[in-house]
Amino acid sequence: MTMIELRDTLLTITESIFHYKPLKPGNKYIVWSEISQSGARHADNKTTHQAIRCAVHFFTKDEFDHDFFRIQRKFDDAEISWRLNSVQYEEDTGFIHYEWYVDVDYEWGEDDGQDCF
Repeated sequence: MTMIELRDTLLTITESIFHYKPLKPGNKYIVWSEISQSGARHADNKTTHQAIRCAVHFFTKDEFDHDFFRIQRKFDDAEISWRLNSVQYEEDTGFIHYEWYVDVDYEWGEDDGQDCF
């Protein structure tokens, strides 16, 4: 699973996908970003595998939005490790804000990371 594959999985929910910050959000959108390394393996003093933790934020103004469940099913279907971190109502914007942490694995190879994003 690469960052692009994560993005493409999210694009099956809505076309309103943003990396790091929303540019022109509507009433429903997703923002995702890398936040930390969640794991790694090493051999011969080199990193051979890296897991990146990403945050996926879903903003909606619809109570009981079905896309909340669709996002989790899409994570499962794509074999993306995830956990729901928080659900909040943002009074200043009127958005319901869901946040998941997902882990994206990346195996280092001869391409030196060229296909990880």
